[in-house]
This record gives sequence, structure tokens and C-alpha cells, in this order.
Amino acid sequence: MKKIFSFLAIIGIIFASNCTRIPENNDPIIGIWDRVEVETSLSGKQTIRTEWIFNDAYLGRYHRIENGSITVKSDFKWKHEDDVYTISYPGLERDDDKVVLKQSVNGSQLERNDGFMLATRD
Repeated sequence: MKKIFSFLAIIGIIFASNCTRIPENNDPIIGIWDRVEVETSLSGKQTIRTEWIFNDAYLGRYHRIENGSITVKSDFKWKHEDDVYTISYPGLERDDDKVVLKQSVNGSQLERNDGFMLATRD
């Protein structure tokens, strides 16, 4: 009798483990996006690169790099609803970014509703 219960328990575990697969996320936003700005002041030029790395688990990594040095490094969350991507930065004093994915001859861009180009695909 113990053998039958053990066999049924093993079969139950196999069936339960097959039902917990994570669905594949093929969203076109997944990947590396960036924006490069050059600021000129009396002390000279400063290059600022802002980078977003989106992964398929609706998370990502945000970097701000000034003259080759990382000044901000943080995780972010993202979601996609009705063609609008919302990027949230928990732990940073930064408002959420709401962007849409635009395709053009120059490549893919993330654009806010006010027309500001947040990032382009790297």
C-alpha cells in the first residue's frame, strides 16, 4: 500500500510541476535603450548617457553615466497597457515615465506623450 501512495505522490508532483511554466515575454521593448546628451558650461563639456535595460520579467536596470562614471544605478519596474509603457523607479525620487514605442527609419524610439524622445534602441 505504501508503494501505491508513493507512486501516486510522485505522479502528482510531476503533473503539478508541469503546470507552473512561466509564459514567454516577447515584448518589443525588451533590450537596451539609451539617450546621450552633451551639456556645455563654463567648465567645459559634459557627456550624460542615460540607459534603460528592460528584461522579460517586467523589471530592468537604470543607469545615468556622466563623463564615463556611473552616478545613478537603480532597478525599475515596467508595465504595458494600451500601447503605453509605464516605467516606475522605486527608491529614486523620479516620476514615472509614460512612453509609447515609435518605429521610424532611424530605428525604434521611446517617446513621451509631450513629444520628448526618452530613448532609442541601442
